[in-house]
Amino acid sequence: MDLKLQGKRAVVTGAGRGIGLAVTRALTAEGAHVMGGTRSESAALREVTPHTMEVDLATPDGPARLVGRAVDTFGGLDILVNNVGGRTTPATGFLELADEDWRASFDLNLLSTVRAVRTALPALLESRGAIVNVGSVNAQLPLPFLTEYGAMKAALANLAKALSEEFGPRGVRVNTVSPGPVLTDAWINPHRLERPAPGTEERLAAVPGRMRLTTGAFIDPEEVAVMVVLLASGRLPGATGGDWLIDAGMLKSL
Repeated sequence: MDLKLQGKRAVVTGAGRGIGLAVTRALTAEGAHVMGGTRSESAALREVTPHTMEVDLATPDGPARLVGRAVDTFGGLDILVNNVGGRTTPATGFLELADEDWRASFDLNLLSTVRAVRTALPALLESRGAIVNVGSVNAQLPLPFLTEYGAMKAALANLAKALSEEFGPRGVRVNTVSPGPVLTDAWINPHRLERPAPGTEERLAAVPGRMRLTTGAFIDPEEVAVMVVLLASGRLPGATGGDWLIDAGMLKSL
């Protein structure tokens, strides 16, 4: 299938590894020009795209600087993928979360997207482009010790629906992709050790069963990238305002 992405201009946040790197790779493979924003540039990202920027997207000016760099470099913008996010505190209970913990999660998981969209919208309106936000099953599956993260992802999904309602009639499609457990460093090597701790393989092998994943396996980052790129491509012009699950069957009982 030709996704008609040749020459399209894109920004991917959190592009240095995991889902963001997979999305960047998938977009460039389809012929798109991608500006990859990452806090720490990786050799893997540099191999995928020559257009990279080291930026802290949780800061007030970070998202605008990244999007501005892309628009200046490419002469416009067709696609914005808001992928950056994650836990900003160790897993802990609600009563242990201080105001600063909530603010840190808000800045990274929600306000970074708000700021990126605000900067990108003029260019996206001109190109009648697309926004894809990477959310999480935790928007629909509240879990203890993930309280602030789930709340931010729920807000992110609602934001996409509101943006779709406001800007869809003007040609900009907005969608959310919500993955379940994806096999990234967050699971493999959460502490960024030089080598994963002993017993990592055995621990990971037990996770799909413990989380009752229908497929019996983690989701691969490339699977999420396929869904993101398809929604960004315009081959599904009627798909907007949706929250698209790829969860290995995790939420089957809801």
